[in-house]
Amino acid sequence: MTEAAAAQIVVDGLVKRFGTFVALDHVSFEVARGEIMGFLGPNGAGKSTLIRILCGLLRPSAGRALVAGIDVAQDPDAVRRRIGYMSQKFSLYSDLSVIENLRFFGGIYGVPRDQLDARLRFAVEMAGLSGRETSLVATLAGGWKQRLALGAAILHQPQILFLDEPTSGVDPESRRRFWDMIHTLGAEGVSVLVSTHYMEEAEYCSRIALINRGRLIALDTPQQLKQRSLDGELLAIECRDIGSAINLLEKAPGVRDVAVFGSALHVLVDDAATRSPELVDYLAAHGIAGAAARRIDPTIEDSFVYLVGASSQAQAESS
Repeated sequence: MTEAAAAQIVVDGLVKRFGTFVALDHVSFEVARGEIMGFLGPNGAGKSTLIRILCGLLRPSAGRALVAGIDVAQDPDAVRRRIGYMSQKFSLYSDLSVIENLRFFGGIYGVPRDQLDARLRFAVEMAGLSGRETSLVATLAGGWKQRLALGAAILHQPQILFLDEPTSGVDPESRRRFWDMIHTLGAEGVSVLVSTHYMEEAEYCSRIALINRGRLIALDTPQQLKQRSLDGELLAIECRDIGSAINLLEKAPGVRDVAVFGSALHVLVDDAATRSPELVDYLAAHGIAGAAARRIDPTIEDSFVYLVGASSQAQAESS
């Protein structure tokens, strides 16, 4: 955890209820100046609810959240003046031009007139739209739209930026360019909290917070999360009839978890060197010949699948 004095975002025991449904269950974390914090979780895990609370759009049911030192429950208007926000749904006006959109949002954010032209040029250049200022936003490709929306969100130079699945539906190359922009902002001291469902994007974050059913179940750097989250070692097993192989492997000695990854199975075992040949023989003895097994390093997706599954099982057993 960072020191509270250096943290731009402080979340302490945050709870959000909608009737009897608990969307956030005592969530706590901090985000330092210039840190890029990634939030991962299944659909409905509570990511968007958390971001909306931190933006002052929802009031927490319990706990405390500070953004730029301001309590979001006490003064949400002051919070909104100090942050930038971008949602997964494109938020600019398609029937206005690039520059018309930016001027509109510059006015909303209260950018001083003597700074507005410079900030508009910055946003246009950042989006890669120089020479297309008069183009209707409706004519732009998805990647350009997202970069333009980011430019609009930071026209007023906020030091805290909330991004709610900002690259949803954008092609991989455009996503990569978008993340280059985020890293530039982080290097300039902007704190970024970004939710995403793209596992490869989590690798770009300083730290990752994994949330499931409203609870924070892991918080660490991408590297440490991959190294420490799995209770065992990982094998990749390629074979025919994956469906039957899953059912067999789940009952095999030494196997702790099995998940499908593309055309292969990722199998969590107690000891990879011992289990690799044993499981190949085990499958052959049960009618699945020709399988191949090799030890692999875990990915963020492996950690995500394992931790969410273990968390869901533990919550189900405790309820």
